[in-house]
Amino acid sequence: MPQDLVLVGIFGAAHGVRGEVRLKSYTGDPLALADYPRLTDESGKATYKILSARLIKDDILVARLEGVADRTAAEKLTNHSIYIARTDLPPADEDEFYHADLIGLRVETRDGALIGTIADVQNFGAGDILDVHPPLGENLFLPFTRKVVPIVDMAARRVIVDMPDEVIVREDETGEDEA
Repeated sequence: MPQDLVLVGIFGAAHGVRGEVRLKSYTGDPLALADYPRLTDESGKATYKILSARLIKDDILVARLEGVADRTAAEKLTNHSIYIARTDLPPADEDEFYHADLIGLRVETRDGALIGTIADVQNFGAGDILDVHPPLGENLFLPFTRKVVPIVDMAARRVIVDMPDEVIVREDETGEDEA
């Protein structure tokens, strides 16, 4: 995937028989997807233009797309992710981050001990969760809150965490930290 693309949503199932499609939005304002000038697929080759959209759930839209006139055409889009060029996005506020920018950052404690690397950012409705892959052991899931992640240092490509008491970091047989 080109580095200048940011994932903003994914097409779901066809909706009705007139070519409408469900669309899960990953944006702060789901209806903003209809305002973006150039939506594309991962390769950047296919483009999508939203002609109309309406919100049916918190982050689920029903959209009518240019060139999609019937259910068969809408069904072909199911599970296709949609992206936008980073240059078409507004700059993030000081305490806001695009998920794409967090993925790959080192996760460290305040004293510099490596916890792992952010592999994904999930949200199941109660806020963002960092999926951290440690060098050894199983993934850690940390809430992306100021209490747990007080420092995000984009220039140094790292986040500093105050580990919650519920997360136990132990040492393996080699004496190295294991999460």
